[in-house]
Amino acid sequence: MSFVIEEIASQPGCWQRAAEMAGGVAGLPAPGERVAVVGCGTSLFIAQAYAALREAAGAGESDAFPASEFPRGRTYDRVVVICRSGTTTEVLELLRATTLPTVAVIGDPRTPIVAAADTCVVLDFADERSVVQTRFATTALVLLRAHLGLLPDDLIEQCRAAIEWPLPAGALARGQFTFLGAGWTNGIANEAALKVREAAGAWTESYPAMEYRHGPISVSDERSLVWFFGTPPAGLVKQVERTGALVEDAETDPLADLVRVQRLAVALAESKDLDPDQPRNLTRSIILS
Repeated sequence: MSFVIEEIASQPGCWQRAAEMAGGVAGLPAPGERVAVVGCGTSLFIAQAYAALREAAGAGESDAFPASEFPRGRTYDRVVVICRSGTTTEVLELLRATTLPTVAVIGDPRTPIVAAADTCVVLDFADERSVVQTRFATTALVLLRAHLGLLPDDLIEQCRAAIEWPLPAGALARGQFTFLGAGWTNGIANEAALKVREAAGAWTESYPAMEYRHGPISVSDERSLVWFFGTPPAGLVKQVERTGALVEDAETDPLADLVRVQRLAVALAESKDLDPDQPRNLTRSIILS
């Protein structure tokens, strides 16, 4: 069994621990603070989801950036960094250069990020051996949602169910995958597309659902799977179905639904005799010379 399969299955326990610790965590943004949330790869997409959730909840203006694109001249009350490895070059360079208050949500406390950030929130129980991120990213978002008071009471149970639910019938036979979101679930859609692309080398795309009509729908056909996170815009499901694409629209929390996409990514990789733990051309952390 691959590491990532075990890590996907362990998410209910990780989420529970993160939810329980959220109320006592120091350094996370206070209500009203103007916040920048920073990450790379999967962590960037979790940052996008958190920033959109926080601002929509009225907790304060919140922006998300790749670490390499952070606007150095802009003022924030706090910078939140999400970084599993604690060694990513762009993240460390940003933390060492900024004079703004910083807090890092990390997986490994034995890394340089501990000295670079003002405060660290350690989720070492959710760290991973697989190159492909699954449980660390989702656990970080559970922590941040719980800190905002926006965690559904039954989210852990939804996660357990998502590990057991069948994948969409015929999904493994599809060759093109489009993931659609809105608001905070745009980050979830972006992460879903990355997961399938990383693990299985598949053709994936992600868009805000209302933007999908403006060009991207042209690639959808009987080879496609179009997956919605959250409630689809009125009439869009029927439009997608007319293309011949398979549509997935689960009535569950989008973060729990992401767990099913993680499982799909692994299943697709295995169907191609690929190693989902070690995608080609990728390493656990990007460290530049």
